[in-house]
Amino acid sequence: MKDAATDYTQLPRRARRRLAAASLLRSGLVSVAIVVGYFLLPLRLDGAVPVAGLVAGLAVVGLVLGWQIRDIARSPHPRIRAIGALATSVPLFLAVFATSYFLMARIEPASFSERLSRLDAAYYTVTIFATVGFGDIVPVSGPARVVTTVQMLGDLVLVGLVARALVGVVNQNLDRRK
Repeated sequence: MKDAATDYTQLPRRARRRLAAASLLRSGLVSVAIVVGYFLLPLRLDGAVPVAGLVAGLAVVGLVLGWQIRDIARSPHPRIRAIGALATSVPLFLAVFATSYFLMARIEPASFSERLSRLDAAYYTVTIFATVGFGDIVPVSGPARVVTTVQMLGDLVLVGLVARALVGVVNQNLDRRK
């Protein structure tokens, strides 16, 4: 049983909207921080192993998603938390791959059909995520093709399974409250 201090449904509609807006704003700011961080933080190449960074980055994405799913299950606003979860998880996922592509291209310039700047790596990552694949940047080396394939599979998992899990948790939370 909920007490009045944690039962958000007892709050006035304006207060609930304010809380929802604050949650969405927080998620938006985290998304912006991820993108700005990707473009501005120094990426050092000395001893860099893009595959290890990719594995560590994907582990972080998995942990963040797990934490967000737990929060959605407990949230008084599960739909808003689910939107926030996607608004932070997708940019993080894309930043992990863009960073990997950028570092791969710096370590071995022949990995792709052209040299990749950070913007080029981000562009390539988004074209793969969106399944557009214009063909202007293509993976040439074996490792670049492997990482691109891993991203394509990860995209399917993120769009299919993770989105389904988020919707399932939202529905479970809403059903439990009825």
